[in-house]
Amino acid sequence: MTPNLPKLAIVLVALCALPGHAQQRNAPAAGNKKLYCWDQNGQRVCADALPAEAMQNAREEISMRSGMRTGQVQRALTDEERAGQAEEEARRRTEALAEETRRRTDQAILTLFQDEDELKRVFTERVTLVDNSIGTARYNVASLRDGLVVLLRTAGERELSGKPVPDKLADDIRQRHQQLLYHKYLQRSFEQQRVALTQEIDETLQRYRELRGADQPGARGAVFQPGG
Repeated sequence: MTPNLPKLAIVLVALCALPGHAQQRNAPAAGNKKLYCWDQNGQRVCADALPAEAMQNAREEISMRSGMRTGQVQRALTDEERAGQAEEEARRRTEALAEETRRRTDQAILTLFQDEDELKRVFTERVTLVDNSIGTARYNVASLRDGLVVLLRTAGERELSGKPVPDKLADDIRQRHQQLLYHKYLQRSFEQQRVALTQEIDETLQRYRELRGADQPGARGAVFQPGG
């Protein structure tokens, strides 16, 4: 038994030494440690650990071994900045889509129409429809206004003669006035559509001329007329 004691002692020493070696292997290397630097209340702050209140700040990461900057993190965006960023991205997508739509429209114009007369005929039906709507709206407005004037005159004469205004007459006046306002709104809407349509036609014709490379004196800026 005695000759075995040295061997047993050697084994025990080795077993006792193992945890220390394991800890050394698991411990982070000193060269991997970083120093964080950020601005706080107008002052430069550096620390080997980043506090929670500085997580949203822009910061630099510096190697504690070399002293060189190894990384940089931008500050977190505010809700307003994120919304602005999303809006800007949506604007760029919209512009790109509009440009693609215009390119396809230009190609379609050149493919479908051999001359300006063919292109103008496409707009004739739209112009006629809007013009007819304007005419109908103007007639309705004039008719409703005349009828309202008659009702108001009747109510005024009764009041001047000391007679009460019947409920039915008062209701007719209110209804006629509401109808008049509605048809005046329709009239303005149709008139705005006509202005926009005229602009669309002029711009389309001008674009067609540019695409065709045609130079037509007197045609630039001319107002389109139905059937022209």
